[in-house]
Order: sequence, then structure tokens, then C-alpha cells
Amino acid sequence: MDPRTTALVLIEYQNDFVKEGGVQHAAVQAVMESSNMLANSLATVEAARARGVTIMHAPISFAEGYPEIPAEPYGILAGVLASNAFRKGSWGAQIIDELSPVEGDIVIEGKRGLDCFASTNIDFILRARGITHVVLAGFLTNCCVESTMRSAYERGYRVVTLTDCTAALSEEEQQMAVSKDFAMFSQPMTHDAFLAALQ
Repeated sequence: MDPRTTALVLIEYQNDFVKEGGVQHAAVQAVMESSNMLANSLATVEAARARGVTIMHAPISFAEGYPEIPAEPYGILAGVLASNAFRKGSWGAQIIDELSPVEGDIVIEGKRGLDCFASTNIDFILRARGITHVVLAGFLTNCCVESTMRSAYERGYRVVTLTDCTAALSEEEQQMAVSKDFAMFSQPMTHDAFLAALQ
């Protein structure tokens, strides 16, 4: 992979998921710890950025009162509403300090649902920068990561999903996504394999 045409998309590395006290942290903590997900992610970002890979942050946030969510939500968005998660301007919605965007990083704005492509201009930015390889990491493995993976695949990007830089709500869900779904829509790789493939 050529770093100049590769983007690393970091999905929802926000306090509500990653940090103690985040309203969704307890739900993903076990899977994060089992794969050393956060340390792997930090190492990947540092190395990829140093090699010239485009770093993109894709946080999710909602206005106070969640007007973007339907009146009678179900599924994952019902969980977001019930837990009062990812409120715009709150500590929980902030990107974690360890991954605070630096000069040259791109923060994708407007993510209100699962797929990073659905309500943002990420596709426009990727194409404008000549990106051909989209590398995915973040939360939740079988939700936002997988939704974005499928959309990137359908749009003709070469998609890589980092197996040890993602986390789901349970080990069963994590392993099911990694073993059954990832290879249908991406090239699954560990973070070490991805970094080794950058040339």
C-alpha cells in the first residue's frame, strides 16, 4: 500500500466508548482489553501518520434531546438514546486526548448514524485526495465499522479492516464479525500486518 493513497479512518474513538466513566465503556471494555485494542490503535496511528498516511477521525454526536433520532428508535440508536451517549459538546462525545487531531488530520463531521459515508462528505474528501485504500479501526466492530466497510467496498475502495483495532459488545460478536464478515467486504489485517504492507 502506498501511504500517499491510503487513509486510516478512526471510528468513534470517543470518551463514551474508550474511557472509564464513559457511558458505553463498560460494554466494550472486555473486548478492548482482550485484543489490546487501544494500545494497538495508538501505535498504528503514530506509525501510519509518520509514513504519510492520511489520518481521518469519524466521531458521532447528537444535539441535545437527540432530534436526529426517530421518535421511536430501535436497535443500536435506541441504546444511544437510553444511555444519553455522544451528546454534542459533552465530555463523552470528545475524541480521546491520546488521539486528539493534529495538523494534517481530517475530522469528518456530520456522522449521525452507523455508516461513515451516509451523512458525511467522507467520500468527497477521499476522492479529492486521491485515496484508493481505506483502512478502518474503531467501534463497534459489527456496527459502525462493518457498515462503513460495506459502503467503502461498494464504492470501489480497497478496504482493510484492522482486526486488533476494533471492539464490539462481546467477544462472540467480535469473533463472528472478524471471522465471517470482514473478509467478504475487506482485507482483514492485524495492525502489524498493515504497517508492514505500507511502502
